[in-house]
Amino acid sequence: MRRFDKMLPEAIQSGRMDMVADKNLKVLDQLKAAGKKLAVVTSRSYIEVKPMISLDHPLGTRIDAFYHRDNSEHLKPDPRVFNKPLYEFDITPQEAVYVGDSLKDGFAAKGAGLAFVAVLESGLVNKQAFANVNIAVDHYADNFEDCLNFILQH
Repeated sequence: MRRFDKMLPEAIQSGRMDMVADKNLKVLDQLKAAGKKLAVVTSRSYIEVKPMISLDHPLGTRIDAFYHRDNSEHLKPDPRVFNKPLYEFDITPQEAVYVGDSLKDGFAAKGAGLAFVAVLESGLVNKQAFANVNIAVDHYADNFEDCLNFILQH
């Protein structure tokens, strides 16, 4: 654990964390062009997400709001993690889509009444894992690009 505690700040400062592929940035650009509001909801700390919030980071100019453990009352898998973003964006759960890659993401999104897109690219979970815990995934995506049409149609 000590090694992780030492390496994490170094990785954050060097920009080796949270690198976003150009193809994924293009998806975000298409969503923004379509008038979609974008937020990041994470259980990570402010220190961990600070580089992404910076306007120097490709996400800093594309994401409308970042919700993290230091500015949220609740963390995933608690569905109340979405209360603040929904309120601040002035939308209902039925108007929102949450894209995630973990069971915690699915529990939180579906518990809050949001549409949920499960991205399987990371390999953290598969379709069967979501089925095993009765998460009603609205759309499975092999990669982030596969989310685009579902989100645009929602």
